[in-house]
Amino acid sequence: MIALLQGEVAVRRGDHVVVSCGGVGYRLAVSAETLRHVPRVGESTTLFSHLIVRDDALLLYGFATEEERDLFLLLLGVQSVGPKMAIAVLSGGPPRELLSAVASGDTARLQAVPGIGKRTAERIIVELREKVGAAVVDDPIVITRTDEPHALAREGLIGLGFGPQEVDALLDGAPGDTPEALIAHALKASRR
Repeated sequence: MIALLQGEVAVRRGDHVVVSCGGVGYRLAVSAETLRHVPRVGESTTLFSHLIVRDDALLLYGFATEEERDLFLLLLGVQSVGPKMAIAVLSGGPPRELLSAVASGDTARLQAVPGIGKRTAERIIVELREKVGAAVVDDPIVITRTDEPHALAREGLIGLGFGPQEVDALLDGAPGDTPEALIAHALKASRR
């Protein structure tokens, strides 16, 4: 079983990435949520993975966190949810938000995902509510808010698709007292 890949990003597309590890490129299907955490081509990354073996293919799926991979495996256990649909569900938001939606029975949140209808959303909730309910209650979601310009600039750059390590390098020693000034400096520095 391939559980983790660490290497250089060779290809970065909307639905997959290729990670070069020791001269071999591994193509991993990823959710939009994971793709937000994958750095640009040529940079180092680490992805958790899950391999599905079929008669006609070896399918490798990549995840930014173990939590996302665990949710993927839970979704695969739901009747009529395959890997593509599970990846679509994971693209609907961070794993914690999706787990909270399942625990609270929020079918509308799941139906917002393209390809997920009312019946499938209800089935996911019915089959997973007991499994995820205890985890969500035991480990509450904590939302912190900061007005520190450096932290706000970092969040903004990550939202624009830059990787966390790249953002830290761009903001290291950047001049500016406002998030806007810091982001402008980082964007100029990234073009050099």
